[in-house]
Amino acid sequence: MNKPLLLLSLLALAACNAAKDDGTATRPDRTPVAHNTVVDCSLYDGMKKESALLMAVSSGTEVQVMDTIDQYFVKVRATNAGKTQTGYMYRTCFAAK
Repeated sequence: MNKPLLLLSLLALAACNAAKDDGTATRPDRTPVAHNTVVDCSLYDGMKKESALLMAVSSGTEVQVMDTIDQYFVKVRATNAGKTQTGYMYRTCFAAK
């Protein structure tokens, strides 16, 4: 690779990194949002088939959605019998907005 092309590539890479790390990008609000479940669901400790069941959440229970992980799961905080658990639930547990 010739030197001018290499220098141009390095400058472009540095510009991309500088734009990413400037800290001025707006980020979405990450405060938990209360939602009610519409069906009976389970709260899992992970997002795999082998994930352990933390608690069963009955229909109409209010949980706090902390993050939308992907197209299938949301991270929630739920309370059952005075014990608060944080885990993952399927998106289908909630009404579509």
